[in-house]
Amino acid sequence: MSGRRYRNTKQAKAAGGYSHGVLDGDYVFLAGQVPSDRADDKTTLGDIEAETRDAMDLLGAALAEFGLTHADLVRTNVYMTDLDDFHRMNAVYRTYFAEDRMPARTTVEVSRLVDGSHIEIDGIAKKR
Repeated sequence: MSGRRYRNTKQAKAAGGYSHGVLDGDYVFLAGQVPSDRADDKTTLGDIEAETRDAMDLLGAALAEFGLTHADLVRTNVYMTDLDDFHRMNAVYRTYFAEDRMPARTTVEVSRLVDGSHIEIDGIAKKR
């Protein structure tokens, strides 16, 4: 396990036995992020645009702990409780990436997420 670094963001607390990110070699594996209830949170549960923005911002905070940004993501997984919201989520999600630097992505519908969230996003980033 030498060489692995585990980090948690300052913006969100890990609610259980996990790390927000794990560096292994050149790759950082990021735990799923859901909208949080941080003191400065402006997320309104049920507003998929706001929830997507919050999840992506928290993913960015986890990346920053390793000196990375959204541009370093090579893969993401998006879990949604209602795929009818896909196009609204995608409109926000796309704003975090340059058109020629979109990570590979899988989006799936799930029956339920933590704390009533409607979206959770995780990812894998590569140190360049």
